[in-house]
Amino acid sequence: MKYRKFGSTGIDISEIVFGAGAVGGVVFQTDRDTRIEAVRRGLDYGINWIDTAASYGDGQSEENLGWILKELDADPYLSTKVRIGLEHLGDITSEIQRSMEASLQRLQRERVNLFQLHTAVTNERGTMRGSISLDDVLGDNGVIAGFERLREQGLCDFFGFTGFGDTNCIHQMIESGHFDSVQTYHNLLNPSAGRPVPDGFSAHDYGNMIGLAQERGVGILNIRVLAAGAVAGVQNTGPAAGLSPGSGGEADFLRAQKVNAALGDQEGTPAQTAIRFALMNPGVSGALVGFGQLDHIDEAVAAVDMGPLSDDVMKQLDALYASDFSTA
Repeated sequence: MKYRKFGSTGIDISEIVFGAGAVGGVVFQTDRDTRIEAVRRGLDYGINWIDTAASYGDGQSEENLGWILKELDADPYLSTKVRIGLEHLGDITSEIQRSMEASLQRLQRERVNLFQLHTAVTNERGTMRGSISLDDVLGDNGVIAGFERLREQGLCDFFGFTGFGDTNCIHQMIESGHFDSVQTYHNLLNPSAGRPVPDGFSAHDYGNMIGLAQERGVGILNIRVLAAGAVAGVQNTGPAAGLSPGSGGEADFLRAQKVNAALGDQEGTPAQTAIRFALMNPGVSGALVGFGQLDHIDEAVAAVDMGPLSDDVMKQLDALYASDFSTA
């Protein structure tokens, strides 16, 4: 395993981060022995960070990680998340406190390293799947105020957020100086968080937010590395597939077909190609990957030692991006 600086936290984070969410779902969608072996195998490979959320499996991910880590006598870095819905806006700080206390109980821990907002942020409330506004985050008695209270109680060290929503809001949150990390949508099918894309690009343009975060010393957890499985040939039509505008299950599945047809297996498996692409960006702290079965862990870790994609492959990708994946 290789490690990188996690923003300005002082932590060296593994290049592969163990994603314990619904995409993959090995922590709560498999049998007991597989769950234990998955976490053990990841830790044995040198993965030192596990990411979960209160909403993953309606708390099952956190609950299972709690007893698994106890059984393994392991203490990796751990991050979880809170969802602030429109129904919570009357008392954001209380909902943050309640959510954290419930997460810690399920995780069987007294604190977590990183606590993250799990709600999209937009210019106006409710315009993207229950999104909240920038003022709800940064204003008086908002998300940051609630997070600060948690840190004062010793319940977490660092603050982060999931970078879905209006691009200008995401950028302002990075620039605010309040957040230590951001979970960033960045992959072979939508590279806009890490590089310019043409005007009219059909997927959401994140405006090189990785570059901005790197300038500001904000760590990047690269999520959706496999585009909810599309890169690996899975057409995911569930809620997780449509979190980023223009990147729903069918749209990404078609983009992935074109990428895989162009590249073939010259850079490893499709999943390894995707991981290598993510890690080529020096602003990425770690590639957050969800695992569906044990050999997915082996596959992901092997990608770390394969290094950057070749210049020829990048030229082929550049051509696909310039044409917005046109077959013309």
